[in-house]
Amino acid sequence: MRHEGLLERFRVSFSVFHHTSSSHWCSCSKTISDEKYQDPFQLGKKDLKNLYEDIKKELLVSAAELKEMCDYYFDGKGKAFRPMIVVLMARACNIHHNNSKEVQASQRSVAIIAEMIHTASLVHDDVIDDANSRRGKRTLNRIWGERKAVLAGDFILSAASVALARIGNTTIISVLTQVIEDLVRGEFLQLGSKENENERFAHYLEKTFKKTASLIANSCKAVSILGCPDPKVHEIAYQYGKNVGIAFQLIDDVLDFTSCADHLGKPTAADLKLGLATGPVLFACRQFPEMNAMIMRRFSKPGDVERARKYVLQSDGVQQTTYLAQRYCHAATREIRKLRPSPEREALVHLTEMVLMRDK
Repeated sequence: MRHEGLLERFRVSFSVFHHTSSSHWCSCSKTISDEKYQDPFQLGKKDLKNLYEDIKKELLVSAAELKEMCDYYFDGKGKAFRPMIVVLMARACNIHHNNSKEVQASQRSVAIIAEMIHTASLVHDDVIDDANSRRGKRTLNRIWGERKAVLAGDFILSAASVALARIGNTTIISVLTQVIEDLVRGEFLQLGSKENENERFAHYLEKTFKKTASLIANSCKAVSILGCPDPKVHEIAYQYGKNVGIAFQLIDDVLDFTSCADHLGKPTAADLKLGLATGPVLFACRQFPEMNAMIMRRFSKPGDVERARKYVLQSDGVQQTTYLAQRYCHAATREIRKLRPSPEREALVHLTEMVLMRDK
């Protein structure tokens, strides 16, 4: 898979990132585009109208309790980040191919399916992590119990599969079912760990791709296939989604150390409490080798979480992870600029900047 080449590069370059000075990081932090500002949320608004109502139609079920559980996260209060990327990519590819500015019904269906798969994965993640809160509200597993939460997640996935089959394109089915496989494999990767430092970082990046970036990459690829026959365009869409997705998760891992719980909508240092060594921890480990033992025991001893958090904040782990996210965003921008100019293309460029600047 293409991602393996990326992992190999990072095995070689991990030490290079570590030695990049914080002043170099600061000089790269200004990434605002000089081009005409295009607000992704405004541009995607028309195609995302009634998105959550349409999702609820896909979740038609007679059992009142299951319906209430399925509707719980589809309350219309989310930013619909993934569907927005998908519809913008659809329009950018359509314009590139034949100057069509409209999103096809099948492309919009991909946006709906992507949000359903993402939400089902959150429901299952919360059960695995025994999480108490998500998006500033109590998790399904806390309200209805773990067993029912698992079943609700399964039901959302099954409804997404039915919607996917309705598109009637076997290539699209193959591309999007890869996402579900990656989500499961990513969860298994998260349950494991590596002793060797470079292997550990590659393991982390692969897990990040499978759990977060694969959904965005393959959803972007799917709408490009529906809108344009050129395989080069499909690769551009995939690479853009992959790089933005990895950057998004890297910033998420940074916010786990720098944002307050109320602002983030979930507890801070949550990853450490789950025994996970994310980017800031792995970079900090180079400055504080005593963290190695804590990583291997998954921060299980009393005081490990607090000590590890202190080491991360004393190190340049947050800055280095942010710098790495910038590198991924720059790669995403390089890819999307290969398409013909359009407001949607510029909005996707601006989206990479928004990913870097977000605070929750």
